[in-house]
Amino acid sequence: MEIERKFLIKYLPENLESYPHNEIAQGYISVSPVIRIRKSDERYILTVKSSGFLCREEFETEMTADEFKKLSCKVEGNVISKTRYKIPLPGNLTAELDIFHDDFEGLVYVEVEFSDVPSAETFQIPDFFGRELTEEAGYSNSDLSSMKKEDIKPFIEKNMN
Repeated sequence: MEIERKFLIKYLPENLESYPHNEIAQGYISVSPVIRIRKSDERYILTVKSSGFLCREEFETEMTADEFKKLSCKVEGNVISKTRYKIPLPGNLTAELDIFHDDFEGLVYVEVEFSDVPSAETFQIPDFFGRELTEEAGYSNSDLSSMKKEDIKPFIEKNMN
């Protein structure tokens, strides 16, 4: 079970480059159900997710680079490219701050995963977090992958702080 909350940000934390980070490229073979392939640095992952916002089922399995390459030709829509920074938070939590690249340059999200719903509901939101997106349709990476090219720039401008 994946339990996470998603936010825009007000500002980037200081010394962002000092935090661990990964370069991620991901595409969607299907958005309903969500079937995603991801390259994170030199790891390759196949993910299947159920529908939902705060809580949803998630299954992940490692793939080889060759398997990733073969599945890449089946990707539909936009490929999502981003740098993910892992920022430690109180309570043994981690903020995963995504700075998007290429078509989605200028878009920045932050997500926090939780072990249970009560922890998610009582989470103390850090100052650098902005508007919450958890329950808003249209903000998942699978939604971004389905977005028409001409709608991307207005979407980013609407959501920049």
